[in-house]
Amino acid sequence: MFTGIIEETGTIINVISKGSSKEFTVAVSRKSFFNKLYMGGSIAVNGTCITLEKISGGTFKFTAVKETLKKTNLGFLKTGTLINLEKPLKLGSGLDGHIVLGHVDTTGVVESFVNIKNGYELVIAFDGKYRDMVIYTGSICIDGISLTVAQIADETKSKTKIKIAIIPHTFKVTNVMNYSKGTVVNIEFDVLGKYIKRILNK
Repeated sequence: MFTGIIEETGTIINVISKGSSKEFTVAVSRKSFFNKLYMGGSIAVNGTCITLEKISGGTFKFTAVKETLKKTNLGFLKTGTLINLEKPLKLGSGLDGHIVLGHVDTTGVVESFVNIKNGYELVIAFDGKYRDMVIYTGSICIDGISLTVAQIADETKSKTKIKIAIIPHTFKVTNVMNYSKGTVVNIEFDVLGKYIKRILNK
């Protein structure tokens, strides 16, 4: 389980295709990020819970299988891509963001990303079948970042668009700095909302 507070970014330095899977090697500038991490343990990569297969110096390796590559943006990662990293939540740690499981629900596409007064405005479009999963000022996880829905800009059965305000700090310490029109992002909706929807649909 995670909180959506990005602790570090990493850079993809190697990608190897292995059948329907891909093995990624990631470089992290701050080696202290690996403190208390171990092979076989979990971290979130762009909000996707993955297993650490190897830790060596300032790098680590992980593998994404076919289903993960299909459902997330990990299949788009290439050498030089900046990714968001978060360690799993520890018992007794502060919950500064919101509850994030690391189970990506779908991907979205950046429709616009513009500089506005005191920050940035991000517009993301995704499949309209998930429109019931977002509410005004509700929590949403984008590429592992705990964010708040500032506006539901468009809502149809085929497509939903949301606006999110990005503060300068988030821009500086996450992969958001590299967003542009057409960027594919991972989306995980609020787990509490998903449980409530399931109960109401029974």
